[in-house]
Amino acid sequence: MAPRFDLIGLVTADMPASLAFYRLLGLDIPAAADAEPHVEAALPGGLRMAWDSDATVASFDPDWSRPAPRENTGRVGLAFLCDGPGDVDTVYADLTGAGYNGHKEPWDAFWGQRYAVVKDPDGNTVDLFAPLSDAPAAG
Repeated sequence: MAPRFDLIGLVTADMPASLAFYRLLGLDIPAAADAEPHVEAALPGGLRMAWDSDATVASFDPDWSRPAPRENTGRVGLAFLCDGPGDVDTVYADLTGAGYNGHKEPWDAFWGQRYAVVKDPDGNTVDLFAPLSDAPAAG
């Protein structure tokens, strides 16, 4: 039997800050999770997303250390499909207005999508996109 893709995991230096960011993107994460060392949230379509604190990962992998930050580059990229082009602008404004780092302001990409990029509290890029027309969205 082949393995089945099931979970996207992030390691975070600041659990409450990371969870607050992803709550603004619509993920259903209870407030009590901020105090936990490991958190999971169900995603549409059956996948799960999980967060582990630096200390949690180090507890089972003593050789682990946080990678040194690279200029303008996160360690993972995530993409969130918005309902329409205007929603890309709105979500970007909501996130940057809440103090998160806007990496690329919304623009109409040549591949037919409204696109923007923000960074989560750990420096991972999060793309926001929506088709410019009725064409199917490609992530």
